[in-house]
Amino acid sequence: MADTIDPIWVPSTDDIARAQVTAFAAFAADAYGYRGSSYLDLWQWSVTSLDDFWNAVWTLFGVESRTPYRSARTGTMPDVRWFDGAHVSYVAHLFKGRPDDGVAILDIQEGDGDQRRHREITWSRLRDEVATLAAELIRLGVRPGDRVVGYVPNAPEAMAGFLAAAAVGAVWSGCGQDYSASAAAQRLAQLEPKILIAADGYRYAGRVHDRRGAVAELRAALPTVEATLMFERVGVGARPDGVMPWPTMESGHDLRPVYVPFDHPLWVLFSSGTTGRPKGIVHSTGGVLLEHLKSMRLALDLGPDDTFFWYTSPSWMVWNYLVSALLAGSRVVCFDGSPSYPSVDTVWSICAEHRVTVLGTSPAHLKACAAAGLRPGRDHDLSALRSIGSSGSVLPAAAYHYVAEHVGARIRLNSTTGGTDIVSSFAGSGPTTAVWPGYLSAPGLGVALDSWDASGHPVRGAVGELVVTAPMPSMPIYFWGDTDGSRYRSSYFDEFPGVWRHGDWITINDDHAVMVHGRSDATLNRNGVRMGSADIYQALEAVSGVADSLVVGLERADGAYWMPLFVALQDGRVLDDELRAEIRAAIRDGASPRHLPDDIIQIAAVPNTLTGKKLEVPVKRILLGQRPAEVVDLGAVDRPDVLVAIANLSEARSSS
Repeated sequence: MADTIDPIWVPSTDDIARAQVTAFAAFAADAYGYRGSSYLDLWQWSVTSLDDFWNAVWTLFGVESRTPYRSARTGTMPDVRWFDGAHVSYVAHLFKGRPDDGVAILDIQEGDGDQRRHREITWSRLRDEVATLAAELIRLGVRPGDRVVGYVPNAPEAMAGFLAAAAVGAVWSGCGQDYSASAAAQRLAQLEPKILIAADGYRYAGRVHDRRGAVAELRAALPTVEATLMFERVGVGARPDGVMPWPTMESGHDLRPVYVPFDHPLWVLFSSGTTGRPKGIVHSTGGVLLEHLKSMRLALDLGPDDTFFWYTSPSWMVWNYLVSALLAGSRVVCFDGSPSYPSVDTVWSICAEHRVTVLGTSPAHLKACAAAGLRPGRDHDLSALRSIGSSGSVLPAAAYHYVAEHVGARIRLNSTTGGTDIVSSFAGSGPTTAVWPGYLSAPGLGVALDSWDASGHPVRGAVGELVVTAPMPSMPIYFWGDTDGSRYRSSYFDEFPGVWRHGDWITINDDHAVMVHGRSDATLNRNGVRMGSADIYQALEAVSGVADSLVVGLERADGAYWMPLFVALQDGRVLDDELRAEIRAAIRDGASPRHLPDDIIQIAAVPNTLTGKKLEVPVKRILLGQRPAEVVDLGAVDRPDVLVAIANLSEARSSS
């Protein structure tokens, strides 16, 4: 790849020397006999000497167990047990050795006009709040294995709620308050929770959203809830009847986290629900602890001197990732406002004001900044910023150039692919790997990533299925309610027995750089040639009139293949013949003539889940004749009206 595309970022000698992954490699060499000199050497060792690798993570980062474990791993996928016999505590590790007066959380809220409110939560204050809340949970009868759920914005109290639940051995699951009460209930009611933690509301785009009514509605839909604790976020008035106040913090309250078996559930994350009832994906305490120590320290290179800001919601796995930066001793930024209010440069302004060192965002946000002509590196002091992460969808090559040219040439842009399923990433870039536009630099350490064809053979330089051929500690321990494990197995292991198939199309080059093409279950397959939707989306980056797009491909009953492209246009643009021609030319030149859509259809907006994923599969099913409510939870969609409009279009076409 280096022969055809120039890297846009290359680590300096100092970058490599300072990186924690360099120290880890030296430790692995001394303690486990690793021999190698590059990141790819270390990755190869990490997947061929899997037990040694995870033992090294455990040892170097000081994971403590109250009981000895017998071995790092037993069994084969999907029936793997990790560190059998160990008893660990996520919360105890998080607070171990933290300075009382150091800042753990920066809480930032929208204010009035262009003002923002912010407060600092020290480690001692966070510890006291978690201890007080944990004592309250115990008083309310919460025991290990009980479920505590949150209907919350991205706030320090939400993090304290999770940490308190984990401290007493309870299982946490959270949902952002932008979800309707019914959409939240569809997820959380499955868990039969004992305690509900909620906020009175949140601020977004200059408006105060009073969610007390939604909290009351959610409580009514959760019959197993015995108590609801509400914290004040926006100060809209009295609590609903029967809702308890947030416990008054007791300074110096003793925090004694429960140590639980390695595979004890830590949290339940839910799938987007785009292909049916949201799946409750259960992750283990030990698996998350190890995976996130690896990710925070070795991939993101976070430490106590860092400030970590990832724009996210408690509905998205990235919120859990954000919390886990505390495992590295980093300061985390909680921001529950709009990234484009009062202006589109809000995120950059926060980075400058609070000296953010590692920022997480999305391709959509970077595209919006580029379209608005922002020059963040010129207009803000981003001298502290050294890395930008991007996740949620495919990052086009143009975004790499935008960041290098207009944010900072020495800022590493780290696009990742991963998911809720493993609450981490499969591939990305690291502090010692070069970055190429449009590519993820390498697989993550401990991730036996490969690309396979339909026959189960590895492919290089061509599109294949993303598979993982060896287990990861953060793979789910089970799906909630899946008593015989059949749903879990069918989701990942039916296609290739004993091998995890994730459902993404990727290309892996000979040097292990990865290009993501989109979901394989939404794959375009014209005349037997498989294509990723991301190739079309990337080509449309060059068309100034297109704000967003969505493409699907359908096999019709008569054997014909129909591939419509839906486009949402920028304000003032209309889909005339000139713009249609420009769109087609961009796709022909930027992808291939085979990628040209059969129809280009204007819609008001591209519908997404509330975590920002395009609804390709639901739209495909709607065009095949199903009703919107049959294919997706409309309460978990940002624009259900657009799905209805697409359904009406489908009905009109079929009757004509």
